[in-house]
Amino acid sequence: MALKYGCSINSAVEDENSEENSPLLQKEAEELSVPPKCCSARCNLAIMMFFGFAVVYGLRVNLSVAMVAMVNGTNSQPSLNGSETHECPGALNSSSQSPDQLDGVPRYNWDSQMQGMLLGAFFFGYLFTQIPGGYLSGHFGGRIFLGGGVLCTAILTLLTPLAAELGARWLFALRALEGFGEGVTYPAMMAMWACWAPPLERARLMSLSGAGGNFGAFVSFPLTGFICHSLGWPAVFYWCGGAGCLWAILWFILVSDDPRKHPRISDQEKEYIVNTIGSEGGSHGWSVPLLPMLLSVPLWAIIITQMCSNWSYYTLLTSLPTYMDTVLHFDLRQNSFLSALPYLGGWLFSVLSGVIADNLLERELMGVTAIRKIFTVVGMVVPAGFLVAVAFSGCSGGLAVTFLTLSSTIGDMRECCLGSLTLLGPSQEFLPQLLWVNLLKTTL
Repeated sequence: MALKYGCSINSAVEDENSEENSPLLQKEAEELSVPPKCCSARCNLAIMMFFGFAVVYGLRVNLSVAMVAMVNGTNSQPSLNGSETHECPGALNSSSQSPDQLDGVPRYNWDSQMQGMLLGAFFFGYLFTQIPGGYLSGHFGGRIFLGGGVLCTAILTLLTPLAAELGARWLFALRALEGFGEGVTYPAMMAMWACWAPPLERARLMSLSGAGGNFGAFVSFPLTGFICHSLGWPAVFYWCGGAGCLWAILWFILVSDDPRKHPRISDQEKEYIVNTIGSEGGSHGWSVPLLPMLLSVPLWAIIITQMCSNWSYYTLLTSLPTYMDTVLHFDLRQNSFLSALPYLGGWLFSVLSGVIADNLLERELMGVTAIRKIFTVVGMVVPAGFLVAVAFSGCSGGLAVTFLTLSSTIGDMRECCLGSLTLLGPSQEFLPQLLWVNLLKTTL
């Protein structure tokens, strides 16, 4: 399918000064009657995506907490110069306390290096499906890729206890395959919102759906700790895998790629979405402007920003429970609850920032570019300061958790900028660029 607007990245620069007065925004605000948002098909899609990404992050982080219960505490840390040392000697190592471990549950003698490799294995697979999965989602629709990615990852999660029993290499391979399956989820979401999100609702719809990731981490950390303590760590993967399979079934039953194909959408809402998005909501075609994309300074600015922000986000996501265990020495239940607090703040603030961004646009108080830059700068600089403060918190667990929570909370205001506000330009044209962002930001 040929592109009406072409694929030149430079055309976005030419239209930058006029995007604040986009015909789509004016048409939506002045000519079309806005159908109710409550119980609408587009809001139902956002809610389904919200719970989908909650499941995605539950499948992603379950190993981070379960690892504390899976390893033999006496062998989990290599000693320095033949003697055991503790960063905070005032507390006992929680991983060696038997009340948090069930009898008969297997444990493994994995040192810190092996644990790091297993926790990072997910991203080895996650890296390779960003571009092809997102590219194919933009052409064929994101429904099958988002649902299929979650379903495949959930099925593999059910096999985690078996892989761990077979050995660390098998578990590494399994986690890499899980990342391979999940790599298509966020690009597929972008492809679907290009067809579903009216311009003045994109920030709040995409913030709501993307906030499911933080909600999933917030729920999964304490729930995983509770299941490990009550039922043993293998049950964690059975519960998470089962939840993923159930969500995937509901997704394929209830969701359509395009509002024109949705069997339960009202005629008023269908007309509203189709007319406000226009021809931008179709397939992006097969041609990709690789050279202009590689030479685009604004695109590289977005990529570098996302790489830096995801460095801190994914480091905390995978290693925060280990930090709580081996440095601050919280027990398993305290560990899982306190590890979840930063994601509670991030979940709430990401939804709020999307609403604020849309309101600023609707009232014409600020332009798209100004909102994008301000939200991104504040969401990068302020959290970085709080992360630096964590290094000076010493052995004060309360202070460290406070700084980490503030960092994650404020940092999530930038998420509504990349995914939604940048899509206010021609959506077909932006999708190939977004795929590069999703790929390169995960290379770390």
